[in-house]
Amino acid sequence: MISVIIPLYNKEAGVVTALRSVLAQTYQDFEIVVVDDGSTDESVAVVESFDDPRIRLIRQQNAGVSAARNRGIKEAEGEYVAFLDADDEWMPGFLTEIRALQEAYPNCKAQATNYIFNSNGKKSPTILRRIPFKGERGVLSNYFKVASCSHPPVCSISVCIERKLLQEIGGFPIGIKAGEDLLTWARIAVRTQWAYSRKALAQYNVDQISVKEPPTRIPEEVDVVGYELKKLWKDHPHIRGQRLYLSLWHKMRSSMYMRLGYKKECRKEAFIALHYNPLNYKIYAYLIINILGIFKKK
Repeated sequence: MISVIIPLYNKEAGVVTALRSVLAQTYQDFEIVVVDDGSTDESVAVVESFDDPRIRLIRQQNAGVSAARNRGIKEAEGEYVAFLDADDEWMPGFLTEIRALQEAYPNCKAQATNYIFNSNGKKSPTILRRIPFKGERGVLSNYFKVASCSHPPVCSISVCIERKLLQEIGGFPIGIKAGEDLLTWARIAVRTQWAYSRKALAQYNVDQISVKEPPTRIPEEVDVVGYELKKLWKDHPHIRGQRLYLSLWHKMRSSMYMRLGYKKECRKEAFIALHYNPLNYKIYAYLIINILGIFKKK
């Protein structure tokens, strides 16, 4: 049995689609653990309207998505745990493909499929580079290299992980506003390889946001994710690609600061990114923009 964990917070419209997509799976040996994280809308009533004994609803005070996922891991009864956000959905063959990966690559304790973006009805594929196999299924033996030059190959709506492994790494980190899932996948990648399918069997529903608009959130001043990624690299130096991944993380932070107009912080993150990957030429562009003062100063 696979335990499907759905963290829920004020998604009364989206959770209907999410639950229906799980119930419509061609592989039916699963349970659904919905963890309501203190919703104030009608989300709970929507979940309770589904008449299926495989759905369990757990309620807790609002503590954030990581806490909700961790509660689901604790309550899960399956050997493997799959995750789906309450406003996203799976294609009918998602769990069947996950089971095929488990059978084909039994030494891999984590599995994932590709996914697509759905922005207000406009669907677009992910960009994946350096995939180390040619067929539809294989092993991401170079996870960090792929992740450093692509869209994230592993997403919180397209993964299935051995529950014991999730417990060993302490679940999802609490208190991090952005990047907690990326850190979790990295912690898994240094302990086991990801079995992967190129089939896009999960759909990530996002509101259309222009890249020209500034981010809605300022990067956290204390960069816990960066610190933990560096610690992983120091503890597991034999796993290649981690320097590139660290560079990507700081490049992302530099880009956000640039778009927000935080000149000093943008420059600092750019130099850290170059320290890990001096050949990332896009970062030099950030520094040139910074020096010329093209964006609004803070």
